[in-house]
Order: sequence, then structure tokens, then C-alpha cells
Amino acid sequence: MDAVRIVLQVLLVVSSAVLTLFILLHKGKGGGLSDMFGGGMSTSLGGSSVAERNLDRFTVAIAVIWVAAIIGLGLLARFAS
Repeated sequence: MDAVRIVLQVLLVVSSAVLTLFILLHKGKGGGLSDMFGGGMSTSLGGSSVAERNLDRFTVAIAVIWVAAIIGLGLLARFAS
């Protein structure tokens, strides 16, 4: 059980860092933290690009992994004897 707990904790820390990075990489809708990283520059492209859609998919996938790690750690804490 300790090995599973350590793996889930490492997975939670890594996914938290990656999720934070992916969220900060998203294009802003005007103002906010994304402007600090160059997100406030306007482009002539309409709609979302392929890169933005892929970033959305990666962000959702990492968020699912993050939630699964939290649920796993919660279940281990609840049913550990």
C-alpha cells in the first residue's frame, strides 16, 4: 500500500505542476495573467487554432489524471487499515 500511495503522491505533484503550466499557456480573453506572458497581443486569426485546441485537450487529460490521483489518495486514506 505504501508503494501505491507514493506513486499517487508523485503523480499528483507532477500533474499539478503540468496543469498549472498548461493553464498559464492558454490564450487570455483580455487582461489577466496571460497578458504578462504575451497573451494580450492581438492576432488576425479568427477562432481557435489547432495548437489551442490541442492545448485544451492536453489540459483536460492532465486534469482527469489529477482528479484520479486525488480520488485514489482519498480512497487509500479512507480504507487503509
